[in-house]
Amino acid sequence: MRSYQSVLILKPDLDEAQVGESLEKITELVKNHGGDILKVDKWGKKRLAYKVKKNRFGYYLNIYHTCENESVPALEAKYKLYDAIIKFMVLRLDDKELERAMGNGEETEEGAVTDDAEVKKDESEKTEAKEPETVPAIDERGI
Repeated sequence: MRSYQSVLILKPDLDEAQVGESLEKITELVKNHGGDILKVDKWGKKRLAYKVKKNRFGYYLNIYHTCENESVPALEAKYKLYDAIIKFMVLRLDDKELERAMGNGEETEEGAVTDDAEVKKDESEKTEAKEPETVPAIDERGI
């Protein structure tokens, strides 16, 4: 089975209970198509860049799941028919992308998980410690 990410935008007039019911129905759709839910992120209500089906806002859901390759078009067809979804996108993930999405960290040689922000901070400290390059002085003639 392959890993996928489904980004769904639900209607903005749904309350928390209705969003929960919609999420349950969406997980049932994935499971009916031979998939498994790995992780669900509720991003909340956000303003859309442009109107989608006469809506200026939408409730975002980010779902990481597995599914058979052949059943993805059928799953997308079910997404189209579900009236609470105003827009969706299904992306196939490779193993590295899935690990990054599930863990948000990288393993070091010792096996400990480090945060990406700590790694970037260490790298920036190393670059600051270097001596600045000297630039030859230019006289009035530009030479």
